[in-house]
Amino acid sequence: MNLLIKQTSREDFSITENITREAFWNVYKPGCSEHLVLHNLRKSQSYIKELDLVAIRNNQIVGHIISTKAKVVDSLNKEYEVLCVGPLSVLPNFQKKGIGERLLKESIEIARRLGFRGMILFGNPDYYHRFGFKNAKEFGITTKDYQNFEPFMALESFENSLIDVGGRFIEDESFDVNEDKLNEFEKQFPYKEKQVTDTQLEM
Repeated sequence: MNLLIKQTSREDFSITENITREAFWNVYKPGCSEHLVLHNLRKSQSYIKELDLVAIRNNQIVGHIISTKAKVVDSLNKEYEVLCVGPLSVLPNFQKKGIGERLLKESIEIARRLGFRGMILFGNPDYYHRFGFKNAKEFGITTKDYQNFEPFMALESFENSLIDVGGRFIEDESFDVNEDKLNEFEKQFPYKEKQVTDTQLEM
């Protein structure tokens, strides 16, 4: 597939927010909030323009990924800077064609070049294990409320780069979505019906 991966331009912000909405709509809950998360991440102190990427096929943006600054805080309140991966979005008609894989691999390479220790995400283990992501508990890392579960994963940028990093993972507050603000944000987009789906019931 002829695919170009490049840094997102400001002119494409709204397009990528809509792609994110299309990709996540009704997947984890009726409707979705990931497009507002993306919108807010770009206005946050955690934003890294080099890790805001689009996938372009035949002059059309068909996928997007963003990684942002986050931290792991240990029991002594020492902070270690890491990356939080996501949202990763591909338009439904272009999914399962390797586009997400290309976006993620490019993000991992850029993260290494920028010198980040590692990348942490919440996602499908069957998918992300293929790229080397492991359950975060293997690195002594928990969620901010001290939880561990298979979809919470981490990837070392270099061999043993997370070996001395342990504690609570704290992502940008953009991931905490206010429902009133989400409802207001939704007014910018074409109407889509919220539904309960099988994928939600599996979560």
